[in-house]
Amino acid sequence: MSELKNDRYLRALLKQPVDATPVWMMRQAGRYLPEYRALRAEAGDFMSLCKNAEFACEVTLQPLRRYPLDAAILFSDILTIPDAMGLGLYFETGEGPKFERTIECMSDVVNLPIPDPEQELGYVMNAVRTIRRELKGEVPLIGFSGSPWTLATYMIEGGSSKTFGKIKKMAFAEPKMLHLLLDKLADSVILYLNAQIKAGAQSVMIFDTWGGILTPRDYKAFSLAYMDKIVKGLVRENDGRKVPVTLFTKNGGMWIEDIAATGCDAVALDWTIDIADAKRRIGDKVALQGNMDPAMLHASPERIREEVKTILDGFGDGGTGHVFNLGHGITPDVTPENAGVFINSVHELSKPYHS
Repeated sequence: MSELKNDRYLRALLKQPVDATPVWMMRQAGRYLPEYRALRAEAGDFMSLCKNAEFACEVTLQPLRRYPLDAAILFSDILTIPDAMGLGLYFETGEGPKFERTIECMSDVVNLPIPDPEQELGYVMNAVRTIRRELKGEVPLIGFSGSPWTLATYMIEGGSSKTFGKIKKMAFAEPKMLHLLLDKLADSVILYLNAQIKAGAQSVMIFDTWGGILTPRDYKAFSLAYMDKIVKGLVRENDGRKVPVTLFTKNGGMWIEDIAATGCDAVALDWTIDIADAKRRIGDKVALQGNMDPAMLHASPERIREEVKTILDGFGDGGTGHVFNLGHGITPDVTPENAGVFINSVHELSKPYHS
């Protein structure tokens, strides 16, 4: 088993005792850091950053040089799988991801290949191996994927959407087609995450960004069922250590009992749910990750500290089984200093909960 100097994050996910609450930030490697913007300019565009293992490694390590974070997260994108399926991912400035080709009919779904993680997605595995080597056991590395439902929304809509009209039309008018697509995506995600684990990811997370747009019944049928399939297909131990799995559905607070029932190790919470309520409902079954509103990072240092304390109080004493995070990704307009206040406050203010 490779030694980790700081395994607080992995221990918390497995509900083991820790000396302080571990903290990392969604999108911690990203546009709020001037050093990231400089490297992206050098790379030319976002996908060139992702596809160059040295660049992806450098971007992953940048926030760790600034802050005492308890985990690194692979620098990549949730849409690598549909890109590897041949849909032609590209990014338009200010508009987010788009696809050159979309899924419109049954033959489109039938003809979709399931990508080989070491071939079409080999650049991601190269990045994982490079990052693990360069981390030198300082902190664990998180691998990740988008959920099948979230990937399908982009593949069918052709980009982000306000109404999700095309995928909902398919869900309700041609459910067989959508279920075939989601099943293929679940199989692809299982292969992809298991390859990341084999390459060195010590924990994995599934981002279900758009599960929260569904009714409870449709969420279970079109989103959760496929995340459940993935959880059951993942390698849960590697290198002599458990590999914890975290599931995150944005706006999924009403379904956390069902999410916890998949057998995942942790449920990540957005900021629209009270962590004390979440702990009462599922905290004896799984660890919780979250859940400060990312916009709070615009507040004064005193207000940020106050919010951190409120969330720590909400989770309560004993403190085991909590990974502190934002309820979604840090936004590009946050000052790096305020992110530092947040991270330091979590470590400092959480120690009494663990004594």
